[in-house]
Amino acid sequence: MKQWRKTGPLFTDLYELTMAQCYFTENIRDEAAFSLFVRGYPKNRSYYVCAGLEEALAEILDYTFSDDDLAYLEKTGLFTADFLGYLSGFRFTGTIRSMPEGALFFADEPIMEVTAPIIESQLLETFLINTIGFSSLIATKAARCVHAAAGRNIVDFSLRRNQGADAGLKVARSSYIAGFGATSNVLAGKRYGIPVSGTMAHSFVSIYENEYDAFSAFAKNYPDTTVLLIDTHDTIEGAKNAARIGVEMKKRGKTLVGVRLDSGNMAALSRDVRKILDNAGLADAKIFASSGFDEYKIARVIEQNAAIDAFGVGTKLGVSADAPYLDMVYKLVHFGARNITKQSPGKEYLAGEKQVFRKTGDNGMYAGDIIGRKEESFDNAVPMLETIVEKGKIVAKMPGLENIREYFAQCFAKLDEPYKDIANPSPYPVSVSRSLLKMQTSHT
Repeated sequence: MKQWRKTGPLFTDLYELTMAQCYFTENIRDEAAFSLFVRGYPKNRSYYVCAGLEEALAEILDYTFSDDDLAYLEKTGLFTADFLGYLSGFRFTGTIRSMPEGALFFADEPIMEVTAPIIESQLLETFLINTIGFSSLIATKAARCVHAAAGRNIVDFSLRRNQGADAGLKVARSSYIAGFGATSNVLAGKRYGIPVSGTMAHSFVSIYENEYDAFSAFAKNYPDTTVLLIDTHDTIEGAKNAARIGVEMKKRGKTLVGVRLDSGNMAALSRDVRKILDNAGLADAKIFASSGFDEYKIARVIEQNAAIDAFGVGTKLGVSADAPYLDMVYKLVHFGARNITKQSPGKEYLAGEKQVFRKTGDNGMYAGDIIGRKEESFDNAVPMLETIVEKGKIVAKMPGLENIREYFAQCFAKLDEPYKDIANPSPYPVSVSRSLLKMQTSHT
């Protein structure tokens, strides 16, 4: 987890700290359990992808207030010397049960439960919603793009439109988990070991007096990774120039990797470009496409018989354009000896510490989930929440990024096609156990 940079406990909403001081001064120290979950679905969604857990754990296990943090809090005039003294020795000492990164999860079922003395569990709220929420949002968007691409490669091109450097890194990592093949983000490549990929900009082509010279210069400098952007002036003429370069490279024992389309009628142009490349004896050269792609546009051009081998997906991935937020919440479900819920209309949730049980059919496909009590068990159903942290220390083996990516692929393969539909997915079946329902009528 060394690649994560510490954000620090001041990355929180003020009320988390003011509530914590009240707990401290009133000597309220009992253990509290919070559930992290997403209410409902945005349009056209019927599943989510869990992401961001590794970053969250790295922060929580190093959740300490520096002298500078404490000096700032003192300066606000909101906190007592005694409370600041308590924060100076703050450590997380609780338990975290979570679904593993790469797992699929569904609306209203807990993706994580945190149990710790109330001050400790309360202070994690903002950070967990922000970190797990954003990464899961992007991983879900990316999974939809990968599904739409039907085996074609996809590269994350979103960095220049991401909403900040931190978002750019999280998008690269989350989309890689969900099956993207590479990222244009060089820092993400260094930090996470994700393959990096890129071609050239229109400005590179434009500084040369003619397109052929630009292509020739690039091929000379990158003879093993040449991908040429062919739409700066005229796409068909660009394809012919690229084919000329490809033939010359072939004579030198090199191969034109491909060409990139970045404008126009992608389906029609790709078919025309494919003919030009094939006629030049460059059947192995790939056609990449970028500009405004997401799962909807990918599906549309494939339906139009586009001759596109791979996609660069940028802006609409990086901001999850059609569903730019998740209604993720972190709710108190147990405190001391009491199970807790809230009865506000439209914001009800299940009281008590819980477990999610996933059923698998005889065909190996997911058959539905049961939200049950923490201590329950069901035949032919696997508990999804694993104890990751106990007494403030990691007790589970943490997988590497490649393992997480592989685990997601295995999970996604077990989700039936109707639940993956891009525009009209079927609702995945999630039920509540009788025991947990009974608890709702008896909580205090």
